[in-house]
Amino acid sequence: MNYWYIALIVVVLLIIYMAINYSLNKRAVKELDQNEFHKGLRKAQVIDLREKADFDYGHIIGARNIPMSVFRTRYQGLRKDQPIYFCDANGVASSRAARMMKKKGYKDLYMLKGGYKKWTGKVKSK
Repeated sequence: MNYWYIALIVVVLLIIYMAINYSLNKRAVKELDQNEFHKGLRKAQVIDLREKADFDYGHIIGARNIPMSVFRTRYQGLRKDQPIYFCDANGVASSRAARMMKKKGYKDLYMLKGGYKKWTGKVKSK
């Protein structure tokens, strides 16, 4: 019987942790639909967080590749005075990257809703 209480407490704590994490991620970045994302492309630093192989296969024109696996060590080259538009495979890495950037003092952080998989605009591919 005690095991059920412990298991229940662990599940409840896990759900609370996930809800807090989700909330913090959502507050760090503004999601843009395709039209909004496309409108701001020319004025923003567009960062594709997917790994190099995926980026090379196809990416949004004008995007710069900084894979999430090395983002912590390579984000310093991004300017604080220009908006940053994040793109990843499905929208998960963008919120993590934005949360990290917000802690470092970056303010204009946006992400493509649904990630690259949902993008229907122009792409550069091999």
